[in-house]
Amino acid sequence: MWRIKFQGLENIPKNLSSGMIIAANHQTYADPVWLCIKVNRRFRFMAWDEIFNWFFIGRVIKYLGAFPVGFNRKGFVKASRKALQVLREGATLIIFPEGERAFSDGKLFPFKPGAVRLAMEAEVPILPVTIRGANNVWAQDMKYPRFGKVEIIYHPLMEVPKPLDNQDLRNHIEDLNNKLFDIISSKL
Repeated sequence: MWRIKFQGLENIPKNLSSGMIIAANHQTYADPVWLCIKVNRRFRFMAWDEIFNWFFIGRVIKYLGAFPVGFNRKGFVKASRKALQVLREGATLIIFPEGERAFSDGKLFPFKPGAVRLAMEAEVPILPVTIRGANNVWAQDMKYPRFGKVEIIYHPLMEVPKPLDNQDLRNHIEDLNNKLFDIISSKL
């Protein structure tokens, strides 16, 4: 149904013993599957808590390793604790920093800082990934999927250092989040 092309496969770490975050733009429901095809690691996913109530999809994503993240403070704190746990256990956590799927125009939403914050706290790298063309396949404003060409572009690992002693934590996270945004948007 889709012609999927992968680029930057040399950037996928082969022998990384720690956990890792894969951070990508989010264009379609199939993004998590496409991201994992070429990465040989144990995966976990954060997913909107309401999806777990959907009859078929909720069961499938739970089986595939997803755990819920709520949009209230309590749900966010619980999901963050779970995310840190799976990263410290060496799993690969897939996060879509936009927090929602794009529309068919393909424009990125602003990135939320959660991926950078989690990577810093767990002391794991981020593998930035650009998904290109999927906005023409099954974007948020499309009722049904369409045929099309999709490219998955893996960028070099991004290290997420802790701030220097005199550096403001919020500014440091914002700078790293902007860097992540720039890397991912560079191939759109």
